Amino acid sequence: QVRLVESGGGLVKTGGSLRLTCAVSGSTLSGTVFRWYRQAPGKRREWVVVIDDGAAPNYADAVKDRFTSAVSGAKNMVFLQMNNLKLEDTAVYTCNAQRWSSGVLDFEVWGQGTLVTVSA
Repeated sequence: QVRLVESGGGLVKTGGSLRLTCAVSGSTLSGTVFRWYRQAPGKRREWVVVIDDGAAPNYADAVKDRFTSAVSGAKNMVFLQMNNLKLEDTAVYTCNAQRWSSGVLDFEVWGQGTLVTVSA
């Protein structure tokens, strides 16, 4: 059974940095599409970055040039480095994994989320 566990959230001041980690168990990362989502209080969930297997990450405009994401096959982890954090980055950040086989969704898994709070 595939499982995702996020960590690294916390309280940081504006302009600061945090690094989130999504630890993957129960599967290799090969062929898996990873996404980071976030949901701010009172707002709808929005995607932050999508990392397709073997492709460069694609970032939402709101985080482009501030956030970077990478997949480590050796560590079975997905990272989200967040720099120059802004108040509006405050949200619960959640990792999502999908694997498709011949156009059919093999699995989709969500982590439990980690809270990032940016203060003035």
